[in-house]
Amino acid sequence: MRSRLTLLVAAAVAIAVAVSAVGCWYFVQRELSWQLNESLRDIRVPWSLLDKAVKECSPNPISTAGGDYPPFPEPMQIVYPDGTRCVMGNTAIKVTYRERKIAAGYRGQEEVYDGFADNGKPIRVLVKNVDQNAAFVIARPLHELRSTLRRVSVMLVIVAALGVLVAATAGLLVSRAALRPVGRLTRAVEHIAQTEDLNTRIPVEGTDEIARLSASFNAMTAALAGSRVRQQQLVADAGHELRTPLTTLRTNIDLLLRSEQTGRSLDPGAKERLLVNVKAQFAELTTLVGDLLQLARGDTDHEPHVELPLHEVVTAAVERARLRGAEVSTELSPWYVVGSATSLERAVLNLIDNAAKFSPGREVEVELREGVLTVRDHGPGIAEDELPHVFERFWRSPSARSLPGSGLGLAIVAQAAAEAGGVVSLANATGGGTIATMRLPGRPQASEKP
Repeated sequence: MRSRLTLLVAAAVAIAVAVSAVGCWYFVQRELSWQLNESLRDIRVPWSLLDKAVKECSPNPISTAGGDYPPFPEPMQIVYPDGTRCVMGNTAIKVTYRERKIAAGYRGQEEVYDGFADNGKPIRVLVKNVDQNAAFVIARPLHELRSTLRRVSVMLVIVAALGVLVAATAGLLVSRAALRPVGRLTRAVEHIAQTEDLNTRIPVEGTDEIARLSASFNAMTAALAGSRVRQQQLVADAGHELRTPLTTLRTNIDLLLRSEQTGRSLDPGAKERLLVNVKAQFAELTTLVGDLLQLARGDTDHEPHVELPLHEVVTAAVERARLRGAEVSTELSPWYVVGSATSLERAVLNLIDNAAKFSPGREVEVELREGVLTVRDHGPGIAEDELPHVFERFWRSPSARSLPGSGLGLAIVAQAAAEAGGVVSLANATGGGTIATMRLPGRPQASEKP
């Protein structure tokens, strides 16, 4: 990237310098050419001598025709419409159709152009009509103009080359300074890829795009580190929770096997209690594994979020709770949210099951009004110092440890609410019991489909 940036800067400067050099050469050429033309127009010629030369001149120089007019220092001559000429200067000028036309009065009174002397040297020619059926021609050599332009060209080429060299050096220095944070970011990524050390941080300097990229990278590694910690904690907690039912199952199965192997049958009542306990442990394991899978899935590992009627989801959860023996009363108003129907139904069912578990034989009140779902029980309530922990994974209050459950139900509720853009809370209700409140963004009517 550093090399590409350097080449890009050098190429951009080279193009700019080349355009500037060409423009400079063009304007210098225009200025020098204009000055040469003006110098031709400023040449002072004795018009009395010119009139006499026009009258007396023949195709030979005046110095030979008249005998008393020395040649002028500039290339100068008189041209007639038939192409004959009278050379008055020290160099003869080749006659073209321009001089003949101006002499005959067919073209303008004056014209300037590049021509050649008889000896082949390039010259700048000025032609004027003298109103006597003749044209006055005067010229100056172009070797000084062209020599100056060549020197200017060489100087511009040298300046352009130095400019490109300086630009390349500056581009290299700028690219090194600009890409230094990118180099730090690259080294940090390579370090993480090799060591899996998510605690690596990149210093953030300034507020430019590189600083924002570094800050985003730090936020990403922090999120990954937090996810790893939560995953490790989940595995540790799951191992701890699985240890008890697995130990109980192993003990019960060992008793059954030992009784079969030794030939001493267990008492039918004891054997039945043992098998019932095994079945209960299997049910507890099944529930625990299901809850763990629900919590362990990633944020993108769920059903696509679509608009759905929350009141119908709550109704389905209430019917399932009633099939399990819970007494539930409902008061529901229409509310449409964007989320996963399966996750929200399980969250509502967990709230109802939790309320029914702590208030057996009593009615659970479920109400949905303007996107606020409340589930209230009439149980003993919960201590104030325990309320901040109720949504933590595997946390169970001391009074609930004798009841069935894994301590994951409310954690699943919190996860489902967060996925739908809402929040959930638990508090002691006025008059006894607890009240769970879930707030989900939405609308009272379904949106119109295009």
